[in-house]
Amino acid sequence: MPRPLGELEDAVMTRVWKWNRPVTVREVLEDLQQERSIAYTTVMTVLDNLHQKGWVRREAEGRAYRYEAVSTRAAYSAALMNEAWTQSDNPAAALVAFFGMMSAEQREALRDAVRMVQGPEETPAPQNPTAENPAAENQAAENQAAENSTAENPAAENPAVENAAGENPAATGGETGR
Repeated sequence: MPRPLGELEDAVMTRVWKWNRPVTVREVLEDLQQERSIAYTTVMTVLDNLHQKGWVRREAEGRAYRYEAVSTRAAYSAALMNEAWTQSDNPAAALVAFFGMMSAEQREALRDAVRMVQGPEETPAPQNPTAENPAAENQAAENQAAENSTAENPAAENPAVENAAGENPAATGGETGR
């Protein structure tokens, strides 16, 4: 499982990921020097450490090395999120809290990602499946009411979800210990 990169490691890896090609210590140094005072040997040490940790591969070029990212920033971010999620004693509550922190744009990106993972084999339901079937219309109304209920109270759908006080409002009929 990945350990979060340190501040300087992240600054170096950001450039390696952004440039998406093998880079030299000198290239990284010159770009970093636009933001901070830093020595060549410091950047060389950071890249060597990143190589030893498996974040970059290197290939000799004359007396120096060219460094290239082993994986993408997206893969790194995903691994960090997965690590944090699996370390939770209540993964469902952690996800609910995480989703609650998301902006509208982030939630839309999440929906897009879920659609990509699901793939084309899962086709969406018809827009109006109840038009010719009154029994289906009643079931659709009941389903919509249930969705509205759980949208207002995510814990109602998942008894594992707790509020910030560590209580499950659904299990107590919405009452809390306050």
